[in-house]
Amino acid sequence: MGLRLNQTFYVSHGSPALAVDDSIPARKFFTSWKERFPTPPSAILVVSAHWDTHVPTVNVVDRNDTIYDFYGFPESMYKLKYPAPGAPELAKRVKELLIGSGFEHVKEDMNRGLDHGAWVPLLLMYPEADIPVCQLSLSSNKGTTYHYNMGKALAPLKDQGVLIIGSGSATHNLKAMGPRNSPPAPWAQAFMTWLKTSLLEGRYEEVNEYEEKAPYAKMVHPRSDHFLPLHVAMGAAGENAKAKVIHDSWDVGSISCASFSFTAANA
Repeated sequence: MGLRLNQTFYVSHGSPALAVDDSIPARKFFTSWKERFPTPPSAILVVSAHWDTHVPTVNVVDRNDTIYDFYGFPESMYKLKYPAPGAPELAKRVKELLIGSGFEHVKEDMNRGLDHGAWVPLLLMYPEADIPVCQLSLSSNKGTTYHYNMGKALAPLKDQGVLIIGSGSATHNLKAMGPRNSPPAPWAQAFMTWLKTSLLEGRYEEVNEYEEKAPYAKMVHPRSDHFLPLHVAMGAAGENAKAKVIHDSWDVGSISCASFSFTAANA
C-alpha cells in the first residue's frame, strides 16, 4: 500500500501525436508531472474517453498491451510501447467498490490493454512504465451524475495510494476544431471560461448539468465521452473538494488541453 493520496485528476490528452510532437504545448506539462506531483502512487486507475461500454468494465491483466486506436499518424507512433504491469488486485477492488455502491453490473475484461487515452499521457508522466495500471471503462449511455457517483464510489482508493485519473478533452468537436495554428473559436473559449469558473467556485452540480448550464455545450461536446472522465475525477475527490487548473493550452484549433486537479476537503 502506498502513501495516502489526496488528489484526483482530469487530464486533456489531446492528439495522440502528444507522444512524439515536442511542439504541442501540453507535452511539457505531462513530462514535468513527477516534478509537480512527486508522491509515487501504488497503482494508477485510468478512466479514458476511448473505452466506452454498456456497463462499467475493468481490465484484469498481468501486463498491459499497448492499443494503437488511431489512424494516419507517423509510423514511429505505432512502434511505441507502454508495457506497464497490470493491476488485477486493484481491478477486483474497483469492482467491489462499484457493486457495493449500487452499480449492479460490473464486468471484467481479461484481455484488454491500454488505449491511447491512457498510455499516451502515462508514457510522458511515468515513462519507466513500472507502476501497475488498471483501466476502467465509461458508459456514455449513462449520464454525468452516474459517472460522478462512480467516482464517489472509488474515493476510498486514494487511501491506498491509488492515483485516479480521468483522461479526455475539455473541448472535443473534431469536425469544428480548425487548422493547427488557428486561435480557438469563440464558442470553445466561452465554454472553457464557464467550465473553469464553475470548477474553481465549486459549482460541481452545475458541471454535472453542463448540457443545460454551459454555453455551447452541444457544440463543444457533440458526444459526452471526452467529458465524462471529468465527472469521475470530481466524484472521486470527495465532497467539497477544491479544484485547480494545473494546465491550460490549446492543441489543434479549438481542442482544449486544459487539465484539472481536485484536492480532498480534508487534505
